[in-house]
Amino acid sequence: MKLNKAAEHMAADLIDKRQYVKDSDWSEAQPSADEENDFLDRHGWDDYADWHLGIHDEESEETKGRFGFPFGDFRRVHHSGLIAIKQRAAQQHYDGIEQAADRLLQRFEDTRQ
Repeated sequence: MKLNKAAEHMAADLIDKRQYVKDSDWSEAQPSADEENDFLDRHGWDDYADWHLGIHDEESEETKGRFGFPFGDFRRVHHSGLIAIKQRAAQQHYDGIEQAADRLLQRFEDTRQ
């Protein structure tokens, strides 16, 4: 799994524009399969990819399995999503994704000051 740099840039931009949720329960806030399908129908695979910090190169291009580590609800970045990404990426030794999540979490802190 590799870092999706475009997704990191989009997340950073959303944080800078204060398009985020600071306090949420990620298990409740993350999009459901139906919400993902609706988003894909309306926006396509490229926009779907932008909401995921990870890309599985081995997976087919137009499959949900190609994308991992979602960080938002297709409108806003969730602080809790980034925390979950940092923890899971560390456990799975995806250093680039863990570091990106850490940079984005720091951006949250910088924005709040």
